[in-house]
Amino acid sequence: MRDARQLIRITATLTALTLGLAACGGDDKSEGDGGDDPKAVASSEGDPDTWPLTGLPVQGGDSAEQDHPVLVLKLDNTEASSPQVGLSHADLVVEELVEGGITRLAAFYYSDIPGDVGPVRSLRASDIGIVAPVDGAMVASGGFGETVKRINDAGIRIFNEGSAGYYREASRSAPYNLFTDMKKVAKAAEDGEEARPVDYLPWGTEGDLPDGKPANTLTADFGSHATSWTFQNGTYVNQNSHAASGDEFPADSVLVLRVEVGDAGYTDPAGNPVPETLFEGSGRAQLFHGGQVVEGTWSKDKLDSALELETKDGKLTVPAGRVWIELVPVDAKGGSVTFGK
Repeated sequence: MRDARQLIRITATLTALTLGLAACGGDDKSEGDGGDDPKAVASSEGDPDTWPLTGLPVQGGDSAEQDHPVLVLKLDNTEASSPQVGLSHADLVVEELVEGGITRLAAFYYSDIPGDVGPVRSLRASDIGIVAPVDGAMVASGGFGETVKRINDAGIRIFNEGSAGYYREASRSAPYNLFTDMKKVAKAAEDGEEARPVDYLPWGTEGDLPDGKPANTLTADFGSHATSWTFQNGTYVNQNSHAASGDEFPADSVLVLRVEVGDAGYTDPAGNPVPETLFEGSGRAQLFHGGQVVEGTWSKDKLDSALELETKDGKLTVPAGRVWIELVPVDAKGGSVTFGK
């Protein structure tokens, strides 16, 4: 995968040179032609001037080519984790099913690396399809032996307890007291090769969206846990978030993907079968943005393939911004999605 990162970097550089030469012979345009709203600018895959996990323009002279991979931290998502720390710094969040019908969060960090984040929890086989498309590294408390082997075999690096940055928070009880300093993890993950991952989603603008149905509320039900959202003042507010006040994830869009769920092949300490989200193939998709929902389908050829979205009329893009992805089991597996005006 490192070779892939270098190829992306070379391609991006050649693209930038080509655009520069074309600009010399083209019409003059002012630097302000895109407007002042950073979300008005769509990204193209591999564009070094946009962030791969949000599609937003890079600001302040920074670069989307970093000397660390995308860091994906497994975050507990139960009342016992309250308050979650560091969620507001994530570029993107994926909510996935774990045993007992509850969920865990995969929080993606790349453009903004915070300090303390947690509580940190364990890996699942489902994480391979979630993390592999951007050649990400996992930040977790560990995992079942077979799961760790499968993740290693997929070429995904793991930073777990004992790695740089990890510590136990004295005011909390185990296992909800494991935290890490993400800045230290990012430093440890540096490999001396700056590169930009591919885009996690097909980015576009709000103007690219087809007409949808009114949907100011939605609930993604995983079985024993449901996450509810309300569209307020231009963003989606998680009504049952465990994040610390002021540290909630600011979702510009919520993308619901209906997924098949298999059996990971082992049980948790309580004897519950551990599910495995099968994040490849295809399924139904619902993109919630601006108080509306657009219906479509998703597809991924392989676990490490980029996600593609379509409607009956063609390709579907996601407006650049912060996105929360709900990987909800199909109806036969006990999942459901409801929304209202």
